[in-house]
Amino acid sequence: MAIPQGLQTFKESETGKRFSLQNERLLKVELEGATIQARSGAMVAYQGEVKFEHAGSGGLSRMMKRAATGEGVKLMKLTGTGEVFLADNAQEVHLIPLNDERITVASENLLAFDAGIDWNIRKVEGASGVMAGGLFNLELTGTGTVALVSHGPPMLLELDGTTPTFADPQAAITWSSGVRTSIKTDIGLKTLIGRTSGESIQMAFEGQGWLLVQPSEGVVSAAGRPSGGALGNILGG
Repeated sequence: MAIPQGLQTFKESETGKRFSLQNERLLKVELEGATIQARSGAMVAYQGEVKFEHAGSGGLSRMMKRAATGEGVKLMKLTGTGEVFLADNAQEVHLIPLNDERITVASENLLAFDAGIDWNIRKVEGASGVMAGGLFNLELTGTGTVALVSHGPPMLLELDGTTPTFADPQAAITWSSGVRTSIKTDIGLKTLIGRTSGESIQMAFEGQGWLLVQPSEGVVSAAGRPSGGALGNILGG
């Protein structure tokens, strides 16, 4: 049966690239014998020979860090010769190429990354005791492509090293290696800033580089707390 005329616009696009966007909310990964890691449950379709495995914690030291930070984003390892289509709750997908570079990512905004990219868990300075154990994020280092998701179109802020920059912990999704983070609290702003629970906690960003923020505080969980952003779970087993 021929493809109906009304569906032609949704046909799969062929780019020949490892990572490519089929639309703003759907990522296509062509494995061709390569290995990638992706958020467990993010697969919406695949073609060809693809093997799915639990990615594990990546070594004892990172397993201990994962245990210390609580539950985590479960990763799956994808290998084979086929193509996989990934998405996460119809969020917008963004591709960031790294060339022996480092970025920091809020774990709930991570969708997939190349096997040539290493990860580690980092605590935000000054975050001890804040919000049930502190703030933790993922540090991704190496060469390859990182796929992130955001709730709505994100905004890129350039940091010049002189202008103070602050963001809601749930809205900051990734930033460059030249940026340092810390925590700012202000009791007087408790009922004015943020929508999570009236908290007065903000992330401060210093240094030169860039910061990407989403126009949302993430998906609200059953407990009534947004699950996205820098407080997101870190790589659970």
